Amino acid sequence: MQLLLHQPVTAFRDATVQIGPWRLPLMVQDYIGSLNVLLAVPFLAIGGINPSALRWLPLLTGAATLALAWRLAWRLGGPVAASATALLLAVNPSFIFWSRQGIFVTNLTALFFLASLLTGLRWWEERRPRDLWLTALAWGLGLYAKLLFGWAIGAMLIVAAGATLLDRSRPRPAYSWRTWLIAAACFLLPLLPLIAFNLTTGGTLASILGNLGQSYYGVNNLAYWPNLLVRLGELWTLLRGDHLWYLGESYANSYAPWLAIGLVGLAVLAGTSRPHKMPAVLLPLLLLALITLQSAFTVSDLFITHFALALPLVALGGGLAAGALWLARPFRSTAPNVALALLGLLSILTWAGVDARNTFLYHQILTRSGGYSSHSDGIYRLAAYLAAQPSGALLVLDWGMDAQLQFLSDGRLNPIEVFGYASINQPDPGFAARVAPFLAEPHSLFVAHVPNETVFKGRVAALAALARAQGENLREQGRFGLRSGQPLFIVYTLSK
Repeated sequence: MQLLLHQPVTAFRDATVQIGPWRLPLMVQDYIGSLNVLLAVPFLAIGGINPSALRWLPLLTGAATLALAWRLAWRLGGPVAASATALLLAVNPSFIFWSRQGIFVTNLTALFFLASLLTGLRWWEERRPRDLWLTALAWGLGLYAKLLFGWAIGAMLIVAAGATLLDRSRPRPAYSWRTWLIAAACFLLPLLPLIAFNLTTGGTLASILGNLGQSYYGVNNLAYWPNLLVRLGELWTLLRGDHLWYLGESYANSYAPWLAIGLVGLAVLAGTSRPHKMPAVLLPLLLLALITLQSAFTVSDLFITHFALALPLVALGGGLAAGALWLARPFRSTAPNVALALLGLLSILTWAGVDARNTFLYHQILTRSGGYSSHSDGIYRLAAYLAAQPSGALLVLDWGMDAQLQFLSDGRLNPIEVFGYASINQPDPGFAARVAPFLAEPHSLFVAHVPNETVFKGRVAALAALARAQGENLREQGRFGLRSGQPLFIVYTLSK
């Protein structure tokens, strides 16, 4: 929005690169690149500065991810596997709503992950240099989109190394140094902004090194096994799909975890009748397991949204299992096993049917609730109210409002985040100095969350104390929140 309206760009750590008239941000966080920003520009340029235009980017990203999942399943397991995979993913409530939201740009990593799997498989089978280059490019783009894509790269490398050891007879590629040099260039090219960012700020390295022992949100990275148990629980929850409470209610597919386990188990058993060919369903299982093992370390928190990267693997595993059962043959027989084929088909239809019903219910409840917590459409009503107030300083006392208010007002609102990121539980020593210049300004407004929704705590109380020291009172001017009337945001002003 700022780029298209030629407004001053708010860049993370003030790290930018000048290209023509545009001052482009290198990163949006220490571990998230600005790829999402650059990709959003044409959608906003065509559709205008509004949420509908912005939503086209995550929606098309989700559609492309779905198409790649179908193509990958077809390559690994044939048309039945591809159809089952596409069906499971297309009705999955987590995939649908995370795609609609862009889920903090993590859905971009799922797209590049599947793209690299497809080109990587082609390279493994045909050894064409162009597939190697495309895989390297997808890895670079995924890593720049969000650093957790490193989990996907690590998982793919381990699987490739294992496959190499198991198949020593396979000829190794005899490439020239130019081929490998091009591959390295394809990988590094998307990472140039990340490299430039760290050369100027050192932000990514500082973020990783500063959170090795304990993360920013208090996760003990040394407690590997407890963290891994949390991640395994999140996988179970992901299959059930009942973590989307913020849409208005939770709906669970209690059959999905058991159907997934049963499908995969039967497919692996059916595959043992042909020991010369490893069941394709093992590939997504191994990748998912390796990603989960790596995910027990974090610089932030053990968010379930991190699994947006690996969510297509769940559908891929189920689809490949169904495809394998469809083609299964009894021992010493050339005829299909009709019972297994029908069991696989029934399992997929049950799994997908319950997911489709839950997705429909989530859409219904969201229409009524408008969303809860930081997903509430109350931010629209808050933005409209603030845009109509007399011009004055607008100070934000908590995380999760600044960018939304700017975007929903076409940049007319320019909130100033004064809460400080140094500490979550109490204001940092510089809080008073950041707020003081605005206490004497007329028409200054302060926006905060209600206490039970506050992320960075203690700021409102600290502001009230500073105001009293100057002979003023912090007065509540208005409340905005859910459609039910439950408050979420509080607007404060100063009065004698």
